[in-house]
Amino acid sequence: MAKENYRKINKARAIRRLVIWYKRNTAVTSIVDSAANSAATASNVAENVVSSAGSVVNTASNVAGNVVSSAGSVVNTASNVAGNVVSSAGSIAKNTLQPLVFDPLKRLQTSENSSGKDIINNSKRVWIAVDGMGGDHAPGPILEGCLDAIQRLPINIKFVGQIEKINVTAKKIGLSELMEKEIQNNRFELVASGSPIGMNEEATAVRKKKEASINVAMNLVKNNEAKAVYSAGNSGALMASAIFRIGRLKGIDRPAIGALFPTRDQSRPVLVLDVGANTDCKPNYLLQFALLGNIYAKDVLQIDSPKIGLLNIGEEDCKGNELSLQTFKLLSKEKDLNFLGNCEGRDVLSGEFDVVVCDGFTGNVLLKFLESVGGVLLDILKSELPRGRRGKVGSAFLKSNLLRIKKRLDHAEHGGALLLGVNGICVIGHGSSKSLSVVSALRLAHSAVNHDVMEHLIQLQKLPVLNS
Repeated sequence: MAKENYRKINKARAIRRLVIWYKRNTAVTSIVDSAANSAATASNVAENVVSSAGSVVNTASNVAGNVVSSAGSVVNTASNVAGNVVSSAGSIAKNTLQPLVFDPLKRLQTSENSSGKDIINNSKRVWIAVDGMGGDHAPGPILEGCLDAIQRLPINIKFVGQIEKINVTAKKIGLSELMEKEIQNNRFELVASGSPIGMNEEATAVRKKKEASINVAMNLVKNNEAKAVYSAGNSGALMASAIFRIGRLKGIDRPAIGALFPTRDQSRPVLVLDVGANTDCKPNYLLQFALLGNIYAKDVLQIDSPKIGLLNIGEEDCKGNELSLQTFKLLSKEKDLNFLGNCEGRDVLSGEFDVVVCDGFTGNVLLKFLESVGGVLLDILKSELPRGRRGKVGSAFLKSNLLRIKKRLDHAEHGGALLLGVNGICVIGHGSSKSLSVVSALRLAHSAVNHDVMEHLIQLQKLPVLNS
């Protein structure tokens, strides 16, 4: 008897602790209560339906045996209704507890669902050349991402690399059958190349290794056999290959790498460029970056009048080094830009700007810093959660929220960055890209093709400022 009382006391204490935790976390409690009420209401409805059906059975039993048979049908129907109601309640609870996860590239996505191929019109697919040997982990993750992207997006892939190595890797990771199937469906094609440009090699190696995978992939774009090219390999080599093979746009001195950063507004990322192509810049380079970014924001991000900012150490027009001061004057005079002035580091992710311009050295430091924020922030939040039973309960409810935070800050969700200023669509992926990053990058490439970015960039060449 004493043991039973002891268990009751402990159970009561545990319930009180849980109630206290709920009160301290009203937001979570509100969500849970909403889901519980929805499920309880549905359960009551289901119970009433079944109860009514039971009454019909009892009444029918007193009347006649043949009516009992009919009542049995009523019971079955009632049970089905009850099941449907409970199922609906489960869906309501699930939707309440698990709100939609933000996709940083949802503006870039086309209509798609889990079946993928059932809704994609093959006649509207575009060919994209992929440097299959570029990247720290190539060709495995690159191949996996490409085969996944074919299912999700209206694209075909020309996979460039060393055929024997690709086949061995495909067999090793269990993708041989899927790869052969897509080859037979004319949605995937293997294109032979020589050895790739290593991550530690100089960009000028593209001139010596003419059959390198990035050069072969770039030639496919040059010969109009593909509409875009993607590589997670040596970014300097990709830029050099693009300049040598397809050339720069007229009036553009230096191409820039533009990367999307998340902001407070989930649906409106900010484009930062340059993030690594040009470590030493001149004022007119940054003006050209702003013009390129303006076109990108209009076409891909669908912003009518993109707000342009110049990354600087202060808002005042007198702040900054000589490069910043001279660039500010050029941007202020350009009538084709909606230039809002200087953008401090704390304002980059604020959502106040759509395009932020900076030199490649500063932009690359900013990019690499942001890549670390997601993981560090998640670790900090985890360490601050209370320990013990209360901590476990709290973690269970906050897990989806923490994962969404990481998803918004994870560079893998953004996939790649566009090389703007060359005469073709080139997407640069992170060297450590995995399959998810590849899919995101290919979505970005398709979106740029689909929105006729190159057509508008070509029109940009007619501006007087680029012909002076």
